[in-house]
Amino acid sequence: MGRPREHDERTRQALLVAAERLVAEGGVDAVRVRSAAEGAGTSTRAVYSVFGSKEALRQALAQRTFDLLAQRVDAVPLTDDPGEDLVGAAIHGFRAFALEHPDLFRLFFAASAPRADIGAEAESAASAAYDQLIQRVQRARSAGILGKHSVTEVALLWDALCCGLAIREVCGMIDQQEAEGIWTRGLRALLAGLAEVDAPAS
Repeated sequence: MGRPREHDERTRQALLVAAERLVAEGGVDAVRVRSAAEGAGTSTRAVYSVFGSKEALRQALAQRTFDLLAQRVDAVPLTDDPGEDLVGAAIHGFRAFALEHPDLFRLFFAASAPRADIGAEAESAASAAYDQLIQRVQRARSAGILGKHSVTEVALLWDALCCGLAIREVCGMIDQQEAEGIWTRGLRALLAGLAEVDAPAS
């Protein structure tokens, strides 16, 4: 009979939650083995047992970030209106994630985010999260509501608008009482503009 694992998934999740709190206190440089262990109420040995190194812990935090985003978007149901499904995924998926995890959002979605160091698994999780957007844009494209614009172009524009709005809201530059309305009007305006304006000549 094999020896039971001393540190399980519960320990892993507790360490990642502790690491997220450390990001809130001092950015990614605050995520250290001893600090994460103390925050999770465990030992440094547990960190090394579960992750192997400080860098691996930080990379796992990046993967957790994109997994959380994907889960939020997955929870937004599809309807028979592809345009409103895009808006809904942005507001109730992407925006909800950014508001629930503002420090992770700042760390991995801001212009200065250390994306080159997040590791292969986190990059895969990031690609999977972006693929959710691609799929919803493709539905809108197939429904004929994006004019002649390509899926790639629309996904880029959509992502840029969502990131910009989220950054401003997380930083307190958009009134919380008005935020959802601003998001809704802005995203619907982008959809309307894409439907009316031809794509640029290639």
